Amino acid sequence: MARIFITGSSDGLGLRSAKALSKRGHDVYLHARNTQRAQDARAALPEAKDVFIADLTSIEETKSLAEKLNQTGPWDAIVHNAGVMNGVSRLKGKEGVPALFAVNTLAPYIVSSLVDPPPKRHIFLSSGMHHGGDPSLRNIQQCTYSDSKYHNVLLAFWFARRLANKGVLSNVINPGWVPTKMGGSGAPDDIDAAVDTYVMLAEGSGAAEGKTGGYWYQKRQGTSKGSGREANYERSADDEARQNQLIETLAKISGVNPPQ
Repeated sequence: MARIFITGSSDGLGLRSAKALSKRGHDVYLHARNTQRAQDARAALPEAKDVFIADLTSIEETKSLAEKLNQTGPWDAIVHNAGVMNGVSRLKGKEGVPALFAVNTLAPYIVSSLVDPPPKRHIFLSSGMHHGGDPSLRNIQQCTYSDSKYHNVLLAFWFARRLANKGVLSNVINPGWVPTKMGGSGAPDDIDAAVDTYVMLAEGSGAAEGKTGGYWYQKRQGTSKGSGREANYERSADDEARQNQLIETLAKISGVNPPQ
C-alpha cells in the first residue's frame, strides 16, 4: 500500500487516476483549488484520505501546500497533475504571476523542492504539445501551454538527476489527447491507457519499476530519437544546461531553492 498525492485531482485524469489507485488499495490524497472543488472531490471519491486545498496560481499557497505535505508525509508518490490550458492567458495569481505559468511550471517546481523527505517517486505531466514549446526559455512567465509542457519534461529530467542519490525516481507522462474536459469529447487517444500509465508510474510497477528520467506514453517509455510525436520527446530536453537554466530561473522567481 502506497501513500500517494495527486495535484489537480478534483476532476479529469487526476480524479480518474485517484479512483484507480484507491481501488488498488492505496492511500490517496486529493487536491483542489478551492472549498467547492474540494467538496466535489470528496463526493466523487469518498475513500480518499484527505483533500488539500491550495490555489496553485499563488506562490504562497503552493508553499503552504508543501508544508501540509511535509506534515502528512512521508510520501511514496507525488503526481504533479494540475494544469490549465484555455481561458487563462490574462489571469494572474495573488502575487501577479501569470496563472498558466504558475500552475503548470512553477507549482510543480515549488512542491518538488520543498517536500522533504522527497517522495519515492515524482511524476510530472507533459503533453505531445511540448514539441511546440520554446527551448530558449525566454520570457518564461508569458509561456504558452506548449512551453509549459516542455518545462515539465525538463523538470522531470532535472529532478531525476538531482535526487538520484536519494533513490528517488522522477518521470514524466504524456497522457495523450484523451476525452476529458480539457481534451474535449472528440479526443482520439485511449483514456484507460493514460490512467494505466498514471497508476504504473505512481506505483513504480510494471515497465516503470526502478526507472527514472523517463518519458512515458501509454505504458511505454519513449526516447528523444524516435519518430512518433506522442510517444517520444524533444531532443533538446536532454540538454542538462537547459534543465539547469530552468531550475535557476524558477528559483529566482519563486524564492525557493532547489533541493541539494
